[in-house]
Amino acid sequence: MDLKPDAAQQIEGIAKDTLTQFDKISQSAQDALRLEPVQGTDALATLNTFTDNPAIRRLNQINLENRESYQTLSREPAIARVVVSDTQGRQHVYFICRAVPVPGLTNLASYRAPVGRLASLPIGFEFKLPNNNVVEVLERAHLHPLLTDEAWDSRDTVVESDHFGPITVESLRALLKEVPATEDLLGQLLAQESQRANILEGVRRSVINKMALRDQPVLDQYQDEIFRLPLDMRLLILGPPGTGKTTTLIRRLGQKLDTSFLSEDEGRSIGSLGTSDGEAHSESWLMFTPTELLKQYLKEAFAREGVPASDQRIRTWADYRRDLARNTFTVLRTPTGSGSFVLKESIDILHADALGASTAWFTDFDGWQRSSFISEILTAAQKLSEYRLPEIARIGQCLKVIIERSNIGTLVDTFISLSGEVEGIQAVLSVMKETTDKKIHGTLNLQMNRNKEFIDELAKFIDGLQQLPDSDGDELDDQDSDEEDANLPKTGRAAAASAYMKALRAQARANANKRSIGKDSRNGKIIEWLGDRSLNEAEQAEIGESLLVQGNARRFVNPVKRYVDGIPRRYRVFRRLRQEENKWYRKEGFSPTDLHPLELDAILLAILRNGNEMLSRMNITRNIDDTVWSPLKPVLGLIKNQILVDEVTDFSPIQIGCMAALSNPRIRSFFACGDFNQRLTIWGSRTLDEMKWVFPEIEIKEITITYRQSRQLNELSRSIILATGGSDPGVTLPPYADSEGVKPVLLEGSSDRDAVVRWLAQRIREIECFVKQLPSIAIFVENESEVQPLADSLNAVLAAENTQVVACLKGQVMGRDNDVRIFDIQHIKGLEFEAVFFVAIDRLAALHPQLFDKYLYVGTTRAATYLGVTCDTKLPSAIASLRSMFVTDWKAS
Repeated sequence: MDLKPDAAQQIEGIAKDTLTQFDKISQSAQDALRLEPVQGTDALATLNTFTDNPAIRRLNQINLENRESYQTLSREPAIARVVVSDTQGRQHVYFICRAVPVPGLTNLASYRAPVGRLASLPIGFEFKLPNNNVVEVLERAHLHPLLTDEAWDSRDTVVESDHFGPITVESLRALLKEVPATEDLLGQLLAQESQRANILEGVRRSVINKMALRDQPVLDQYQDEIFRLPLDMRLLILGPPGTGKTTTLIRRLGQKLDTSFLSEDEGRSIGSLGTSDGEAHSESWLMFTPTELLKQYLKEAFAREGVPASDQRIRTWADYRRDLARNTFTVLRTPTGSGSFVLKESIDILHADALGASTAWFTDFDGWQRSSFISEILTAAQKLSEYRLPEIARIGQCLKVIIERSNIGTLVDTFISLSGEVEGIQAVLSVMKETTDKKIHGTLNLQMNRNKEFIDELAKFIDGLQQLPDSDGDELDDQDSDEEDANLPKTGRAAAASAYMKALRAQARANANKRSIGKDSRNGKIIEWLGDRSLNEAEQAEIGESLLVQGNARRFVNPVKRYVDGIPRRYRVFRRLRQEENKWYRKEGFSPTDLHPLELDAILLAILRNGNEMLSRMNITRNIDDTVWSPLKPVLGLIKNQILVDEVTDFSPIQIGCMAALSNPRIRSFFACGDFNQRLTIWGSRTLDEMKWVFPEIEIKEITITYRQSRQLNELSRSIILATGGSDPGVTLPPYADSEGVKPVLLEGSSDRDAVVRWLAQRIREIECFVKQLPSIAIFVENESEVQPLADSLNAVLAAENTQVVACLKGQVMGRDNDVRIFDIQHIKGLEFEAVFFVAIDRLAALHPQLFDKYLYVGTTRAATYLGVTCDTKLPSAIASLRSMFVTDWKAS
């Protein structure tokens, strides 16, 4: 490209200044790395090792962060150069970097800082600096530093100013090479041609040569505005593939974790927060992603931003919920825990209406279980108020008044009121329990006096009953005995004595309730074995009446624990009731202990949402160590200052609700991104209404400029959505970008694997010839069983070219950057490649009729330039009208 002399001179000036600054910034960073850290224990005037540990940790953290920033600057001195003019007409040059600047470089600013926004603003845009000075953007260059042969360069630099539109300079260093003034005319002509080829009009799209999330150091104006929004917001970014949604999410997290770039209000808010384990703000975040493969690439992207992202910070929901249900809450059965459910991934429990209207299903359950709890404690209070002893009747009447004025929509006020009665209830309960325990213990002593071997004989008998349930039902009343006998020994004489007392209590309670104990239950077996060696009828009646009163009183000793721990039990009762009504659930085909993953989501949401609601009250959080509120500690320990969700539409509203309930209730920072057209699960979120069910006030931001695809593939992607009944994604290509590519290729009527493999191999060869290297290539098949066989066959055909094909089983990535990779289609979310091939999409349409259009759209949008499709027979009818958009090979296009 030929430039006008003044433009050429201006660009040369930019190149000289940029490369000079690269040297200066990099050298300053290296010098800083060699120096001893300024901060440390010496920075504290006086050191108290007992009280200053947090301060020492913070100083060490600052040292570590500074070193990481300096290391980044030594490798990547700057990502943008911006020239602005102030109101007096004076020009200022800013270099923008990804890291924290080295002290003393006055014209270097972090992209996370307010002044960093200059890198994203278009030419002519006015901006108010932090010092309130208003400047206008005159010139902007997006830089990609590269150190070669000990000399800095910037490759594919995009430059624009108020005098010329955006241009791409392949190499700033090459731009500064002078054309040799010799008599060698050919040499001069070749040098001039090389100079012209170094400058291209518009913005050149880069070739994707490795599997990774695209690195976009500088966001566009709209993305930049989003990531700088206040911390205490609920945000949802929607947009087609390749629009930079995930990049914006990562950039936002990086900024919001760095307290030096938070606003004063944000800083004060963070400073006033506390967590149960003293977790620092920089570590108080959690991000969810739908697949393990995408999780690995997110970790790499976070590393580029200088954000440490361990496996404990980026999680798949499937792994996280299992961990919660097994190790934090007693929902799933474990060898040592009290959970009663067994999670089964593929069990058929839920009706289609529960999957399609999951918010209505959960609302039904949560409303029922809240009402059930209120009804349960109201009945208990009523019975206490009718008891013959005035002291107990008075307590019962007081409890009854509190409950009757409660609102099931907000139980927290009820719990606060009930907490004031706990001390009196405990006093009465302690006396009554001591009396009944003494009488039952007396009966045990009587049997021991009659037969000194009694306890050993009982222990031997009980050893054979370890696997039996204590009772034969799953009613909520069973919780009374669970609380009564918590932490009892499991084996030996002590266990036998405890089992004896537990069985006699159960017998007395059953007698008072006018019901029998199940003969096949553990207690029933023990009672049968005891025969007449238990309580007599009069004792059973007296102790049973007392135990019923104790059971009713015990419901109020720790109502929060009873409510939270009882949610799984209430869910089981709810499911049984709705099964009988043929609503939400199938009537047969599974055990009462079986649990579908989406059912587990519903139980966890009830626990987390209710816990978060209570923890939103400052007086509860302050008194979290009090017995009445301590059951909320597990929820408090999970809460994070920032919750982020990638590919949010793959998650159900119930799952998103669980994630949202993990956000600190005092700032409620929640940031999600996704695209309804890319939903790859039948239970995933379909509408904005479902998102607003989670957060009614959530702010929606839409991004429509896609930076990934060529014009041809962008048109095909849009046509797929329209042809399959979807809404127009409204995608636009970036202005001035070189978006021309080639048409996609199609092979129909080829079910023979060898023929398909030969076709794929020829297309791969064509791509390598066009690009002059083997770029990132992926092949998608309809199921896991096809991955390895296709890889083996294609490897054999491409062996002569030394091209390696890797089978990525279960989405696991192996091999080198330029290997051809084969995936089961379910693992494609969030990735991008220069070229993508679909094998047998007509088989895919038959296998996944509900999600075929989504798989096709998402797979198509993984490709930047080259797309190939094969069919055993022909294009599925849903997209048959798009046949004219394909060619048979790229040579023909």
